[in-house]
Amino acid sequence: VQLVESGGGLVQPGGSLNLSCLVSVSGYPLGIYSVGWFRAGPGKAREGVSVITADGTPYTADAVKGRFTISNTISKNPDQHTVYLQMNDMKTEDSGDYFCVVGRYPYNCSGVVCYDVHDHWGQGRQVTVSP
Repeated sequence: VQLVESGGGLVQPGGSLNLSCLVSVSGYPLGIYSVGWFRAGPGKAREGVSVITADGTPYTADAVKGRFTISNTISKNPDQHTVYLQMNDMKTEDSGDYFCVVGRYPYNCSGVVCYDVHDHWGQGRQVTVSP
């Protein structure tokens, strides 16, 4: 599995950023996996922000509902697709390192998103929301 993350950066409160994750899997169909974004804020544990299943079902943390939107595009290559996270009306508490994570069996747990199985983590992208 290869994960290529891009996006993020610095934005003022109320602004927008986006993240993308190009996922390439060889040897077995990508359709069995979900892909999403987890984040770790300063001094905070990692938490699931938003995940999308292979059939397009989104899971979103309560703290970002209505502000963050996850989507995916499937290329002609069945072993590759890109997942996007559009982040609007950003708040200072959204700051942190955001990781693209491939996993299985996502579900909502205590207001955030969890996986039963975490398969692969990306290197992470920094997101800073500051006046």
